[in-house]
Amino acid sequence: MEEPSMLYQGSCHCGQIRFEVEGNLEQVMECNCSHCSRKGYLLWFVDRDQLRRTTSDEKLATYTFNKHVIHHHFCSQCGCAPFGYGTDPSGGAKAAVNVRCLEDIDRSTLTVIPVDGRSF
Repeated sequence: MEEPSMLYQGSCHCGQIRFEVEGNLEQVMECNCSHCSRKGYLLWFVDRDQLRRTTSDEKLATYTFNKHVIHHHFCSQCGCAPFGYGTDPSGGAKAAVNVRCLEDIDRSTLTVIPVDGRSF
């Protein structure tokens, strides 16, 4: 039997970017690519429609690199990067949630999956 989805709240450091994401958070990916390792991301990938911004886009900035297929979003005021948008290999819209930006998460209960993004 599948567990019911939870609703998580998240934000950047200053609170100008706020969002909520629904799903079952059990594992995160820790990528060693040049971008993720410098930022310290712990990423949870969900379908794009599971993430909803609850503030305006006014302070939302975007960074892309390498193949420019992932839109890494960050706050133009505090620089915190709470999520990004992209597509999976089959073309499905995805959101990559930085779990470090979610409220009331005990990260010690999550399974961390290492990803060798540096090799791609």
